[in-house]
Amino acid sequence: MRLLHTMLRVGNLDRSLEFYTHVLGMKLLRKKDYPEGRFTLAFVGYGDESEHAVIELTHNWDTSSYDPGSGFGHIAVEVDDAYRACEEVKKLGGRVVREAGPMKHGTTVIAFVEDPDGYKIEFIQR
Repeated sequence: MRLLHTMLRVGNLDRSLEFYTHVLGMKLLRKKDYPEGRFTLAFVGYGDESEHAVIELTHNWDTSSYDPGSGFGHIAVEVDDAYRACEEVKKLGGRVVREAGPMKHGTTVIAFVEDPDGYKIEFIQR
């Protein structure tokens, strides 16, 4: 068994694709419209789906926003330098919601950024 993907519902697919590909540097792996169901699926990630877990962005055409709820936590991404990664995100128009620094009660350097729909992405410094 292996983890395949995490699905996030997004209100504006173009805006989300811009964030995940331009700001976070992922690649758009595949995208398909389902006109009869009025939704589009787009898969993004850092590597091919055959070897890497990816994110499935689901856009229901008639829904412009979602409440992420209180159950979902975050997606974690390993980075070489969390401080530099935060600066790059800000330079590209992304939102840093917790600046890079040691985690509470530990030494691991982490940071959090937020995607256009309010989902949190944690940067964990290698």
